[in-house]
Formats: sequence, C-alpha cells, structure tokens
Amino acid sequence: MSVSRLILTDFRSYGSALIEAGPGFVVLTGENGAGKTNILEALSLLSPGRGLRGAALSEMARGDGPGGFAVAARLGADVEIGTGTTAAAPERRQVRVNGAGATANSLSEWLSVLWLTPAMDRLFSESAGGRRRFLDRLVLALEPGHAHHAARYEAAMRARNKLLAEPEGSDPSWLAALEAGMAEHGGTLAAARGRTVAALAARLRDQPEGPFARAGLALEGWSGGDLAAELRASRGRDAAAGRTLVGPHRSDLVVTHLGKDQPAGRCSTGEQKALLLGIVLAHADLVAERTGLPPLLLLDEVAAHLDPLRRAALFERLALAGGQVWMTGTEPALFEGIGDGTHLRVADGGILRA
Repeated sequence: MSVSRLILTDFRSYGSALIEAGPGFVVLTGENGAGKTNILEALSLLSPGRGLRGAALSEMARGDGPGGFAVAARLGADVEIGTGTTAAAPERRQVRVNGAGATANSLSEWLSVLWLTPAMDRLFSESAGGRRRFLDRLVLALEPGHAHHAARYEAAMRARNKLLAEPEGSDPSWLAALEAGMAEHGGTLAAARGRTVAALAARLRDQPEGPFARAGLALEGWSGGDLAAELRASRGRDAAAGRTLVGPHRSDLVVTHLGKDQPAGRCSTGEQKALLLGIVLAHADLVAERTGLPPLLLLDEVAAHLDPLRRAALFERLALAGGQVWMTGTEPALFEGIGDGTHLRVADGGILRA
C-alpha cells in the first residue's frame, strides 16, 4: 500500500502538517534543516522500531509543544494507522489501526518500510550492530512476524543478563526458562535472517551488471544449533563479561563488492553507497515478487550523491518497480526527468505544493 495522507501533530519541527500524496514519487525539496528528514522519520514510525534515526520517543515531540506527538496516515483508500505518545508517558508508544488499539509490531502486517539515509553511508565499515538492524529491516518486509521474535529474544536476554549479575544463588530454574525462551525465539530469528540473506544474495548474484554495484551477501556468526545448551555452558563467561556472548545477536551481515571481489568495508564511500542502494533496490523487487506489494521506500538525500547517469537510472528503476517512493533533496533540479509525482516544497515549518 502507499500512503495517501500523512498528518503530523507536534512532531519534531511541525506543530501540525498535512500531506496528501499520490502513488509513485513524492519529492520533498528545501534547504538543509527545513524539516524534510523529519517527514521521512514520521513515515518510518509506521513500522515497528524507533524509526530511521533510532531516537528516543521523547526526542520526537516538538520542543516547545505540550508534550507527546502523533503521526497518522491513510493507506490506500480505507486503512487508517497511527502512532504517538502522550505528555504523561513520553516513552510509551501507542498504536492504533482503524481506530482500535494495536501493538507496534503489528504495523508490519500493513506496511513494509525501507529507508536509506546519509548516516548509513558507512554501514559496512562500522559496527556489526548497525548491519544487524539493517538486515532485520529487510527480513521484516518479507516476514512480518520477525519483529515479535526479535523483541521476545531481546527481552529474555536482558532478563538473563540481569539475573547473571546477581550474587550467587539466583534461581537456576528461572535462568533455564529464560535461556529456553532465547533458544526458541533466537532460532526463529536466525532462520528468518538466513532465508532473507540467501534469497537476496541469489537475486543480486543473478542480476546483470548495471549502474549500481552488485553485492555478495553472507551471514557470519551464530546461525543455528542448541542455543539453550550453549547459553547454559556460557553462564560463567557471560556473568564475567556482563553480557551474553553467544546467540544471533552476535551475527553479522557480510557484504562483498562482487565486481571487485573486495569486502564492502574496504571500498570507497561512493562504492559503499552504490552497494547499499543496489541491495535496497533488489530487496524491494524481492518483496514485491513475494508479497504482491512493493515496500514504501524512504530515500533521504540520495540523488545528490549520484552522477546524472546513475540518477536517471535510479529514477527509471524506481518507476518500473511501481511502489511509492518518498525522496528528499535541496534542489528541484536534482529531480529533473523524474516524471509525474507529488512535488512538495518544505520551508519555514510548512509544506507547500511545488
């Protein structure tokens, strides 16, 4: 589905804002700091998680507002979803779907959202945690239940770490129960990641050479086995370390530039961006093929870093995919040749038709 209407209330720089958008391209232009990325962040909250910035919920409420915020959207013609917080509970996220209360994880059943931001340009040369979060976003678009298993695994691991930090004599039966929960949800988590990596790697490998670099993908680290037994054997080591040292939370997405047979982390910044863009485009095609609906794509300042040839190729590829794509840029000239779409100008805390 595409977002046909977006309403922001006390979100970031917006006291109130309304956007009516058509299918296809939605282009937001304006100066740096005008609030373009805030709109993309609001859209990213229509899926599980803390959005494209990964910020605390309390940071999203307008600084001089009454506290709390709301993001509401209409999907297609008749599905209404929304999320937000209240001043009384600034870190407690509320979600509603068609007027009824729902969980944040249930949002993935209605909308698949993928994004690229300038902050992700060094994804392949930084910590494994960022790559895991990126991979989990890809998995979620194909398997909506993934968010549930990830949340349950993380909750059980936090409880186990807390229990291991207690003095000797902590309840071994409770520890075993937590480890059984981690094994159940962790095994499902790892299997889903493996399926997504395998399917996406095959798709990228079989693609012809084009304007965007082809990436080779592999999953490194824990990917299966008797996790409960491994956790039981690792209790002493984990207690000393103050964290859990075995499990799918330690896995990593390994990316290779196939054309150069070189690890992505050793490629130039431009090559890394091209690899990342190629992965997202291939994954969007895979999601459309598997689910019948292309994901919602949020591309922040992507066009500015592409030469005219690659920019034109990107627009053509996105148009062929047929999904809704929200893009930001400082100048309308960056989007010349993009064709029909919704063109908006962001300035002075407002949003106008361009």
